[in-house]
Amino acid sequence: MNKILVVGALGAALLLAGCQSVNTTSGGAVGVERKQYMFSMLSTDEVNQMYAQSYQNTVGEANSKGVLDKTSSDAKRIQLISDRLIAQAPVFRPDSAQWKWEVNLIKSDELNANCGPGGKIIFYTGLMDKLQLTDDEIAAILGHEIAHALREHGREAMSKAYGIEMAKQGAGALFGLGQGSLALADAVANYGMTLPNSRSNENEADLIGLELAARAGYDPNAAITLWNKMAKASEGSPPEFMSTHPASSSRISSLQAAIPKVMPLYERSRSH
Repeated sequence: MNKILVVGALGAALLLAGCQSVNTTSGGAVGVERKQYMFSMLSTDEVNQMYAQSYQNTVGEANSKGVLDKTSSDAKRIQLISDRLIAQAPVFRPDSAQWKWEVNLIKSDELNANCGPGGKIIFYTGLMDKLQLTDDEIAAILGHEIAHALREHGREAMSKAYGIEMAKQGAGALFGLGQGSLALADAVANYGMTLPNSRSNENEADLIGLELAARAGYDPNAAITLWNKMAKASEGSPPEFMSTHPASSSRISSLQAAIPKVMPLYERSRSH
């Protein structure tokens, strides 16, 4: 048999042996239903713990530079909107009620926001200031980011990357990667914050984020105005947010198609 085929077959067998099929979230009203394949050696708790360390380093560095904002009206605004969204997260994922959620605002011109594994949120003031975001639009961003964490898109991407490496080099490659906890922690930070998401993952985060915002009492139509603002901001030099959240021409049409599914949830939340 061809050597490449042998290695590929070995890698595929190892990948299947080391993977488990999981459903990280319920489908919700928006109907996000897709089985995900995760390496069993990369448990949710391990990934969350490693990312938490990276997150604390980022927050600590911001604090030492005097750019961590904990007291302004903007910081309180981000915290309040986040809290309302976090309260709805268990609808999709019950165990997220036990996550150690954190929310921090960093003073920076950067147009960016992120929610990493385990519910670690960072929002940059540049996104609020330059795009003049409404509360509903902030909720659309935060809902989208929280959705990535709930769906464990970072852990899923790591599992796929390890599978590809195994297919190339055999089992030793995986164990080699796993030997250095620092290297593994760096990988968690990389996949949790800095690497672009696939179009499929982006669509899932859009839909779940839309429903989270609606359930929390934020107008889901704001997702449309948000992405129109993002598109306009990208005409010059694309903002950092767009490098990790690539836009597609179908994004707005997909959101528009899903809005009728979540409007009753929004209306119900507003009537209480």
